[in-house]
Amino acid sequence: MKLTALRKELQVPAGNAAGAPVYAEYRGAETAANFGDAEQEFRALRSGCGVFDLGFRAKISLTGNDRVRWLNGMVSNKIKDLPAGQGVYAFVLNPQGHILADLYAYNRGESLVIDTDQSQLEKILGICKRYIIMDKVEVKDLSEELTAIGIAGPKSREVLRAAGVDAPEMPPLEVVTPRCDCACDCLECTLVRGDAPGESYELWISSGEAKKVWDALVAAGANPTGSEALEKNRIVSGIPLYGVDIRERELAQETGQMRALNFQKGCYIGQEIVERIRSRGSVHRKFSGFVCEGAAPIVAGEKIFVAEKEVGEITSVTSLREAGVERTVALGYVRREAGTPGSEVMIGTHRATVADIPVGANLLQIEHAVVHQ
Repeated sequence: MKLTALRKELQVPAGNAAGAPVYAEYRGAETAANFGDAEQEFRALRSGCGVFDLGFRAKISLTGNDRVRWLNGMVSNKIKDLPAGQGVYAFVLNPQGHILADLYAYNRGESLVIDTDQSQLEKILGICKRYIIMDKVEVKDLSEELTAIGIAGPKSREVLRAAGVDAPEMPPLEVVTPRCDCACDCLECTLVRGDAPGESYELWISSGEAKKVWDALVAAGANPTGSEALEKNRIVSGIPLYGVDIRERELAQETGQMRALNFQKGCYIGQEIVERIRSRGSVHRKFSGFVCEGAAPIVAGEKIFVAEKEVGEITSVTSLREAGVERTVALGYVRREAGTPGSEVMIGTHRATVADIPVGANLLQIEHAVVHQ
């Protein structure tokens, strides 16, 4: 199991109130699962600022004269005409339109950088090896030399500035080299604005600087946050995870991630199926959220029923407590005719309500008010 750069060095900073980290595998790498209180870490992501290890993300550099044309023909979003300093989210599809991988692609001027989970790294490198034949494209795995630290929450920019990193107003997936007067004395960092609901940023740094940057952000007020809180935040934000919510049997439009698709870009692998679904108007099932009152023991893979007829399945589950009330929040796929928000379904033996994504948008308004009372 790959250890993240931060995992290799991380110790609890002196004076930090967080507990000793507990480590576990997450998205293809070993990192901190929690720092003693995953619920408090989750609240920091929603109402304060959490700092977390992004070493479970892999970076691949594409250079060469054909890099833009080649990647544009491989993924579901438009790479051609992507401005320097901007990124997009995209799928890699097979000819039948099923999803082989997901990734972010960033135009870094002299190169394109692919950002994906460590768990998908070998698959994507294999796809590059298979499809780059006569193309002038050079592929380099940057994962050992480049890592990332993430921060999220409404106080993120405040923390970045307190750490000496100038965080300008940025649209989602913009990439800048910020003016930096950081106490960690890093040589250079890259700041990326996240595209998840809420405010989030990534600092791309050399692997040897991970601990210094981490300590500087914690000293500036960020709360150390592990993968358990990240996973809870992902689910209530309605973000599907490849390998869990998105699998090779899914079609692009079933996932609801229309941000991954561009219908004007022209040909790419799987484009014919994507276009056929668009012209038909819909798919038979859709990615949805579900809410159960109380702590329902629901697990991924559990089937969804309406009037004893199976209409879907659950892919991710978490619990959410706000204002003293506990709910079970889940993600999964449901047949379109049964997936109207507000409709009641049965998940196993538990009654649930179909919810808009992001699932926690309304529920967490209550929690936010309680935290600030």
